Formats: sequence, C-alpha cells, structure tokens
Amino acid sequence: MIVTQVSHHDLDGYGATTVAAAFAEVSRVIHVARYSDVGPVVEDELKRLRGTAASETLLMTDLGLEEPTIAFLRRFAAMNRGRAEEARHRLVVLDHHASSIDQLKRQNLEIGPDPERAGLLRADLGDPEVFVLIDEAHCATRMAHDQRALYAPEKTLPEEQAADLATLIEAVEALDLWKKGEPPFAGGLALDELFWDSVSTLVPAGHPWHDRFVSDLLMAAAGLLRAGATPAELERRAGELRAGLVDRLLAGEAGDDPTLTARQRLARALARSDALFHPLSDGTLLSFGLDSGTFQRVSDQVMEAGRAKRVVNVQRAGTLSFRSIDGTALDGARAFRGGGHRDAAGGKLPNGSAHSREDAVAQVEPVLNPPPPDLSGSPFAALKNWKG
Repeated sequence: MIVTQVSHHDLDGYGATTVAAAFAEVSRVIHVARYSDVGPVVEDELKRLRGTAASETLLMTDLGLEEPTIAFLRRFAAMNRGRAEEARHRLVVLDHHASSIDQLKRQNLEIGPDPERAGLLRADLGDPEVFVLIDEAHCATRMAHDQRALYAPEKTLPEEQAADLATLIEAVEALDLWKKGEPPFAGGLALDELFWDSVSTLVPAGHPWHDRFVSDLLMAAAGLLRAGATPAELERRAGELRAGLVDRLLAGEAGDDPTLTARQRLARALARSDALFHPLSDGTLLSFGLDSGTFQRVSDQVMEAGRAKRVVNVQRAGTLSFRSIDGTALDGARAFRGGGHRDAAGGKLPNGSAHSREDAVAQVEPVLNPPPPDLSGSPFAALKNWKG
C-alpha cells in the first residue's frame, strides 16, 4: 500500500520520518513548519485521495491538532465511509500534545483509552481505518516506532541499524520531552544542533534527496552517540559526516567536483535538478523553501547554465527573493511590493505565507503573469464585430 507521511519540521518530526522510512516504503514526505499550515496541507491530500482508486495510507506525525485539522479528520472519515470497503484508505495520526486533547474535546469528539494499546488515547471518528492516537508520555519518534504495525508490514531490521535507531529514539525523546536528568538528553541536544545546522542549508525540503539526506545524517550521528561520542565530539565530526553523505549521494554524478565544499557540490547538483523548480509561464523558475545561501549559489548556477534568465525563491513566511541576469529581478520584486537591485531584489506574497511550492506558484504566477482581461462582459463587446 502507498504511504504518504506528513510530519512536523523539527527534530521529532524528522525522527518520526526516519523511523517510518526504516520500516515502510514511504512514497512522499511533506514537512510542515507551523501547525496553522497543517489544515491546508491535509486538505490537499484529501482532494488527492478522493480521486485515487486504490487504498493508500496517510501517516501524520508530531502535528498539533488544531481546529482546521480536526475538521479534516471528520471529512476524511466521511469520505472513507463512502468508498467501497476494499478501496478504503487508512489514516494514522500519531500525536503527543496535550493541546490536541483539549482541541478534540472542544470539537465534541469522543476520546478514551485505546483498548488495544495501553497508555494511548484514541479519538473516535466512526471509522475503523482512522487511528487518531495521542500519547503524552512519549515523543512522535517513539510512537512511529511502537505503532509501526499500523502503517508498515512486519519487518526485522539489521542489528546495527536497529541499535542506532534505538539510540536516536532515546535521544530525541529525552530532548523533546525535556528530560534534562536523563543521560540521553545531552546527545539529544547535540542531535538538535546538528539537525538545525543541516536541515535547510544543504538539500531543501521537497527535493527527492532531502529526507534521505537528513535521515542518513541523523542515523550516522546516532551511531556515533551509541559508540560513546560526546556532544563535543559529535559537533567536531559533523562536517565529516555531512561530507561523507555528500560523497555517497553524488557518487558518479556528472560534473561533481570533490575539491569543493559539500554545500558548493550540492548546489551544482541541485541547479541541474528539474525536481527543485517549477517553470512559470514567462520562463522564470520558482523554487520553494531554499536557504538564502543555497539559493544564491543554486540560482547563479542555473542562470550561468542558461536554464533561465530569472529565478525566484519563495519562503514559507511569504518572502520572495528574485535573481536575474537581464535586470528583471527588480521588476518582479516591484510586483510584490518589494525592491532592491536590478538583478537581486525581494518582495512579499499577497497572502503573507505559503504552505507548499504549489501554493507559492498559485500566488506568484497570476501576479507576475496576469491573464489578459476578459472583455466579454464589457458593454462594448457587442459592438466589436458590428458593421454599420
């Protein structure tokens, strides 16, 4: 069964995606930075799932359940009940926020102990294929491991991988639940620093390499912690870990130059990637969520290679960065209440933020390339072909 995962954009959210990838073939991962963006993201998934013939699994991890998300849960269950029994989807929500319990109660959903899973609360949506599970005592990373039977076939991991994964889970849980007195807490802090230093500066979210890169980095770091590395040693070896992952990622890649830094090497590869950009109707290439330093390097490579004369990067917070080689970056920025230099300028999305690349395209395209006016409603339209 196809598995799609929506997870939080923090260490626990990526810990949960790392666990899921170890046990299941996850076809797509969507990371959400703000709980307020969860609603629009899962509504997009609901539209997609309505149109699919075969059963799929939607796995949601470490996402606080706010009112729009709870409304989605109800709509998903209603949609699912209307499908043929053999084609019903599965929804697995693994959460550990106390506020989610409050929100579910406010929305008049029945919550009680799960009879099959000790220590967990389950919200009743009237659909046996919808599992909304909350465990305040454990992080989402541990929940993804303990409840893996809900989204993955039975699988035994190799001994070393299982041991590294156990170390990762312990460290993430100690940090996420702020268990300062436990030995794994210091390792959790070190993992968190490594995570934030790497998650958006090298391979951007949404690119096919992103989750593999971050998960492999976390697992490699967990292996060092398991072997007894101190947080200081992990920090000193972070660059070595990243460089080793880039070596493996770019093995055999045409045009790779191993004498460059990891970030420079990845920027060159990303600049050749069709998956990173969406072409707008005027030829501008749009990317989403790139770190500013990475965007600077990638956009330069893209334009130097002749792929585009103008590139724009949209951040989740709604800021736009334009780069060009023909003086049009400023023109683009002006359309979004911005300014700057002729070939490097910035602006702001009309809606204030974007939750995905598709959302960014939907906001940027009509402003940069407005459709021609519809003259059919004009009182003069009837005179257009009139001959006296």
